[in-house]
Amino acid sequence: MTAGRELAARGAWREVARGSGLLWSGPDGERVSPTIFAEMSALAARTGAINLGQGFPDTDGPAAVAEAAVRAIRDGHNQYPPGAGIAELRRAVADHQHRHYGLQVDPDAVLVTTGATEALAAALLALLEPGDEVVTLEPFYDSYAGVIALAGARHVPVPLVQHPTGFRLDEAALRAAVGPRTRLLLVNTPHNPTGTVLTVSELEAIARIAVESDLVVLTDEVYEHLTYDATVHLPLATLPGMAERTLTVSSSGKTYSFTGWKIGWVHGPAGLVTAVRTVKQFLTYVSGAPFQPALALALAVDDAPRRLAASLADRRDLRCEGLAAAGFTVTVPQGTYFVVADGAPLGFDDGAELCRRLPALAGVVAIPLTAFCRDGSGAHSALRSSLRFTFVKRAEVLQEAVARLARLNG
Repeated sequence: MTAGRELAARGAWREVARGSGLLWSGPDGERVSPTIFAEMSALAARTGAINLGQGFPDTDGPAAVAEAAVRAIRDGHNQYPPGAGIAELRRAVADHQHRHYGLQVDPDAVLVTTGATEALAAALLALLEPGDEVVTLEPFYDSYAGVIALAGARHVPVPLVQHPTGFRLDEAALRAAVGPRTRLLLVNTPHNPTGTVLTVSELEAIARIAVESDLVVLTDEVYEHLTYDATVHLPLATLPGMAERTLTVSSSGKTYSFTGWKIGWVHGPAGLVTAVRTVKQFLTYVSGAPFQPALALALAVDDAPRRLAASLADRRDLRCEGLAAAGFTVTVPQGTYFVVADGAPLGFDDGAELCRRLPALAGVVAIPLTAFCRDGSGAHSALRSSLRFTFVKRAEVLQEAVARLARLNG
């Protein structure tokens, strides 16, 4: 590598590290520090605190789906699957989209990926050129900033506005963020980390802006079935003028509680999906051979997501009530695995500091909401005292966490 190319590569990595909340240590000992997620998980392990920071279930998904994966292993589904994913799973995704949302999806325009994270990364790397701009909501899932930087593009976050009833889209701010270099809108709903689910009117506003500015839209819909209180998720691709410009990403991990299987997918216009596959083949190439037929079976079973959502709604209420009783101001989520709680009423204006002290104070671990914001942004300032807690744990674990957190208000 020439000196110039080496410097350019290091510069790009600095941007990726900065965008991901990591730290660059210099050219003599290139390394990055752990993310806040790794730091908090390690803190939980070291102190014996209950880890409500990282969002993964502590129980497995449907036994019949797990047994289907075991059967697939025994039946010899252990080598490379087709590059686009097995036909059975691609058909199941297409059928699922039609059954739930009325979307007409060609199975040949479905690409199976190593989780939604790879689908999003491959799409961003495929569609962006250096200097392009990508507009996202803020707070944002942490991988977005890193991959946008890796593509050499500029990340333009638009803050969601916090109201007593939840976080809402600011259409004027979104419109102002779109400029001549904007290439893509990245929209996450149901939204991690805030738990908001964008309304039909908010989605229509996004669609208007995308059509007027001729933008590609990439949607992250991994929590599509985990909504509460009669809240309904609507894919952007269902709105007029959006199917031909939208790449829809989802996965099986959250819906069926098999997060470690890492099977996701993306579908959309054939040309865009081909571009994504061109990049994806140089990332993982393929993965999850025995899990793909098992999840094709899972997608055909409609009651499993409903049962999980009903159970999570009860656990959400338990988590929210416990946090409120401990003295936090709680924003009740409409979807996802997560609830946002403000520690300011407890005298903590720095959520990151509170997270680091919480194991000693209450035997619980959370994540500061600023981990999902750009340093120095308005959202970072507005959410400085807020924390994200997960409620995708067994009820007895959440009850113990409630009892521990009660010490804060003692």
